[in-house]
Amino acid sequence: MIYLITGGERSGKSSYAENLAKELAAKPMYVATARKWDADFQKRIDRHQKDRDERWVNIEKEKYLSEIDFSGNVAIVDCVTLWLTNFFVDTKNDVALSLEQAKAEFDKIANQENTTIIIVTNEIGMGVHADTSIGRKFTELQGWMNQYIAKKAEKVVLMVSGIPVTIKG
Repeated sequence: MIYLITGGERSGKSSYAENLAKELAAKPMYVATARKWDADFQKRIDRHQKDRDERWVNIEKEKYLSEIDFSGNVAIVDCVTLWLTNFFVDTKNDVALSLEQAKAEFDKIANQENTTIIIVTNEIGMGVHADTSIGRKFTELQGWMNQYIAKKAEKVVLMVSGIPVTIKG
């Protein structure tokens, strides 16, 4: 089962995903995709880790999610935007290559058996138009990957001001 939880910044996506995971499993997995860019980002990561209690199995994986055995587990992948950023930076902003690599990784985890994966993503294309060419390219990458995941997901929820709106499933 694949859930996609999407929405704008601070819309309640992660909280919704965490509550769903705790409803579905006694000991869910939390897969954080953030890369430690600097000391401030490390503080953010530390704060998020402290927010999760002993019920959680915490895994940090920047890119290669297929190296994780999700079988038989309920897992949150938080978030697609940070995960895609890692591909985008590593491919020197190559949208097509980043999309190809991310789709391949997603397909590998989506095909694992007896798994529930709750994927958190951002709707970055609904806000202000990016000022830079790189920003616009990344917005396209994010939109295409969101579409790809949503097509394969059994349930898609759009978070709006903390309110879940089911748009698929």
